[in-house]
Amino acid sequence: MKNKTLATWLAFLGGPLGLHRFYLFGFGDMLGWLLPVPTALGVYGLQRVQQWGQDDQLSWLLIPLLGFTIAGCALCAIVYGLMAPEKWNARFNQTAAADAAPGRTNWFTVFAVALSLLVGTAVLMASIAFSLQRYYEYQIEEARKISQ
Repeated sequence: MKNKTLATWLAFLGGPLGLHRFYLFGFGDMLGWLLPVPTALGVYGLQRVQQWGQDDQLSWLLIPLLGFTIAGCALCAIVYGLMAPEKWNARFNQTAAADAAPGRTNWFTVFAVALSLLVGTAVLMASIAFSLQRYYEYQIEEARKISQ
């Protein structure tokens, strides 16, 4: 029996590592094994910024990968948490009744959805802002080089 509340929390807290995918689909799930890749690349981008500063162009590409992965997993947590119990049990608990307890929503589920919405939105907006700011600064620097 797959619990909706646990899957929601795993998607929110351990989603970038694929924990919710392993919980719901088992260790043979390819997407679960691929999720840590952009997460690790994004963490590497953060390390490059700490080591080389904000002018490192490779980090401009790598850091948003972490942000988009976190935001995507937060969205997945929202989808899981808001899924109707009948739909949840039909998809993940086929042998259970349509209104079985593992598919029901409780306050822990609602709290996970609210946190996912808060954190996912903040991380997504920060990733977009960081990417666009760095892109426009790079364009201005290149235009200055051309004009001189």
